[in-house]
Amino acid sequence: NLNPEQLAAVTLPPQHALILAGAGSGKTRVLTTRIAWLISTGQVGPHGVLAVTFTNKAAKEMLARLSAMLPINTRGMWIGTFHGLCNRLLRAHHREAGLPSTFQILDSADQLSAIKRLLKNLNVDEEKYPARELAHFINAHKEQGVRAAQAEVYDDYTRRRVDLYAEYDAQCQREGVVDFAELLLRTYELLCRNEPLRRHYQERFRHILVDEFQDTNRLQYAWLKLLTGYGDPAAGACLFAVGDDDQSIYAFRGAEVGNMRDLEREFAVQNVIRLEQNYRSHGNILDAANALIKNNRGRLGKNLWTDAGAGDPIRVFDAFSDLDEARFVVDEVRELVRDGQPRDQIALLYRSNAQSRVLEHQL
Repeated sequence: NLNPEQLAAVTLPPQHALILAGAGSGKTRVLTTRIAWLISTGQVGPHGVLAVTFTNKAAKEMLARLSAMLPINTRGMWIGTFHGLCNRLLRAHHREAGLPSTFQILDSADQLSAIKRLLKNLNVDEEKYPARELAHFINAHKEQGVRAAQAEVYDDYTRRRVDLYAEYDAQCQREGVVDFAELLLRTYELLCRNEPLRRHYQERFRHILVDEFQDTNRLQYAWLKLLTGYGDPAAGACLFAVGDDDQSIYAFRGAEVGNMRDLEREFAVQNVIRLEQNYRSHGNILDAANALIKNNRGRLGKNLWTDAGAGDPIRVFDAFSDLDEARFVVDEVRELVRDGQPRDQIALLYRSNAQSRVLEHQL
C-alpha cells in the first residue's frame, strides 16, 4: 500500500539516502516499511538496525508497526530516541564511561535544582547568575559538543559562567548523575576515544535510520557520523534520513536545519527522494501552505499535493477583539448545528489555555 515515491524510498539499494517528506506524506510509514523490507529480504538482521526517533511515542509506534509486519521479536531492537539509545549504551558500558552502574538521569527540573544548590554552596549571587539562564548556557554548549574547557571566553561574565559550568559537571560526576544533554555528549566522547567499542558498534549497525532529521542538532549529527564510520571506508553503515526542512521549528533548542544540506554534501547522497503526496489535508489547505512556504530562503524544495479534492475554501475572519472573535466562533457553531451537524463532531481549537475563558463564556 505504498505510492510510487514511497516504494522507491523503501526499496533503495544499500546506500546513503535523504528522504524529503512533507507534512502528512507518510514518513513514519516509509521508515518502518524500509526496516521491514531490509530484514525480510535478508539484507540485515534485526540487531543490525539502529533507528532513531525524536519521541518515545514515535519509537513505540514504530515497534508496534514492525511487530505487525514481521514475524520477529522486536524487543531487543535498537529503536528509540537519541537520549534513550545513549542511556542504553552508557548502562552497558558505564565503567568505560566513568559512571556508576546505577547513575541517575536529571530531568530539566532536577537539573535546575542541582544548579541552584551549586550556586548556593559557592555563594554565587543568583540575581547576577540566574539558575535558569545558566542551565540554558550549559545545555547549549553540550548540544554543540563543547565542554567547559573548550568554551569560548570573551569577558569576565562569560568566564564566570564557564567556571560554573565546570563546577556543575564536577558536582554531577561526584553524585553519579547525568542531565539529558550529558547522555549524548558522554556517549559521543566515549565512542570517540574508545576505538574497540566504536568499531564494535560500527560493525554491528549496518543500517542507521533517522526520523525528523530536520530536528537534529550539531552533536546528534556528529554522533551519527561517528556511528556510520564517516570517512572510514572500512566501516560502512548506510544512513537513511527522513525529514522536512519546511518543518524545522526547533532552532531555539539547537536544531540545525543545515544538517540536511551537510548530509547531502558530506555523504555524497545520490538519491534525494521527495514524498509530496499528502494524505492529511484537502487541496485548498495545501495550496495556501505551499504559497506561504515557497518564500522561505534556503529550502531544499518540494510541493505538496493531494488527490482528496479541493475541500472547503479557507475563510479568515479578522476580529477586532477576543470577544468579537468568540461571538463569531459561537455563531458558526450555531449555524452548523442548525444544518444538522451533531455537536460531538465539532471541535474548537485555540493556541493557549489563556484563550479558553472568553470562548467558554460565549458558549
